[in-house]
Amino acid sequence: MSSNTIQVGQQAPAFSLYDSDKQKVSLADFKGKNVLILFFPQAFTGTCTKELCSTRDNIALYNQANAQVLGISVDSIFTLAKYKEDQQLNFPLLSDFNKETSAAYGSLYDSFVFDMKGVSKRSAFVIDKDGVIRYAEVLENAGDLPDFEAIQKTLQQLN
Repeated sequence: MSSNTIQVGQQAPAFSLYDSDKQKVSLADFKGKNVLILFFPQAFTGTCTKELCSTRDNIALYNQANAQVLGISVDSIFTLAKYKEDQQLNFPLLSDFNKETSAAYGSLYDSFVFDMKGVSKRSAFVIDKDGVIRYAEVLENAGDLPDFEAIQKTLQQLN
């Protein structure tokens, strides 16, 4: 499974994934909006929950920045539905069960805890209204969180 490196300034790789409501969601659906994609390793783990709940609590900042937040992991849509409900997340969670989108964004671990292969790396990408990557951060250590201050600054500059 080859891992691409995403560079700021390049077109964001297109994708269509199912969300936890069993609806197909495509990056193209958000043309004309900024998009913040948060890849996360797994639902129901501590750091993921902290990250996504802080995004939930700050959703107004993203709404003001005309930004759609999308959470993506390799969990099934059923797991993500339960997770979203438990955490009352107010943005879509998409299932990259086949790992293609994570790979396209250079965000896959070869090997994760408990010998799990092909889990998404925690990473954040800001995509502008024209589908161009404006911010890219891929974390090797799953315990780290993306730099949300830098993300919000990027979004402010896009408007």
